[in-house]
Amino acid sequence: MNKPSTLQNVTASEADAVTGYRTFCLGDFEFSRDAYFATVRWPAKGQTRSHQMHADDFLRAMMRDVAWGFFYGWVNFDEVIGTRNHYGKVDMYAGAYNASFKEAGVDHMQQFDTPLIMATFKAILKDWVNEGFDPFAAPEETGSAFGTKHGDNIAAIERTRIATKRMPGLEGDSPLRDDLPVNRQFADVGQDEPEIHAEPGFEGALHAFSLFKYLSRSDVTWNPSVTSVCQQSLFCPTTEEFVLPVFHGNDRVEWFLQLSDQIIWDVADKDSGEPRARITMNAGDIAAMPADIRHKGYSQKRSMLLVWENATPDLPKRYESGELPPYPIQM
Repeated sequence: MNKPSTLQNVTASEADAVTGYRTFCLGDFEFSRDAYFATVRWPAKGQTRSHQMHADDFLRAMMRDVAWGFFYGWVNFDEVIGTRNHYGKVDMYAGAYNASFKEAGVDHMQQFDTPLIMATFKAILKDWVNEGFDPFAAPEETGSAFGTKHGDNIAAIERTRIATKRMPGLEGDSPLRDDLPVNRQFADVGQDEPEIHAEPGFEGALHAFSLFKYLSRSDVTWNPSVTSVCQQSLFCPTTEEFVLPVFHGNDRVEWFLQLSDQIIWDVADKDSGEPRARITMNAGDIAAMPADIRHKGYSQKRSMLLVWENATPDLPKRYESGELPPYPIQM
């Protein structure tokens, strides 16, 4: 395998003569794909172990990991492989949070500087996402991820994520989505904006916008965007359709407010993957996802969800040390 001369030090092969895809190495891990599957290989017990995922599932999961900047805690691509964010460094693992793999001793974990693993994942997406496939889109909205390499979709995988300082629409802050079309499943959402009548002297100090209109124009699924920043309190609404491509493992408590329609959640133990609960959330329901679980959502219709995040920097250590209980309240 050749190592391109790049600042990111991404290690990749030449394009395969049959499939057209490159194979990538990240430390002890090897990533390859063919027409249907992505394969991850790693060493354990003196042998090379491997795990396969459907190519579309793998690309959707990796796209979220990249877009979220490895997010809060664990991003499990499936029950075997995933990443853990240490905020400056990232663990890549296979089987490390799977009880069967751990018991058999065939799990593996390796830590990388964030820029290296990010550059590698971005290079994989750039090479493996074909023309017509959008890993952010619902299945009805995109073409197929399968087949030999044909073109690319740079526009989809390099969407600009605009950071919000306080609230969208404020002067100098992130824009509203007036230039995006209303999603096909939100055609019934009103597009009126609230009227603001500020007292003299407070012009520009009072702001409001229609969150439902804003969300109705989202062009991605399962990708929270910040719409309110109050010190360390972040409101991160998102639109959901089909399946959350990852099992997100929490390193802090997350609050979910179902704004419309319905999402069903599978909740499992963060370390072992053992099932804990199945939750059905309808519009108006609120749930707290504890700091010791992983969760995966299913939405049969495009729905709106508000995720409330606490961005206090030392929270992960306080939960992991046991200083804070994993749940927000004690009944």
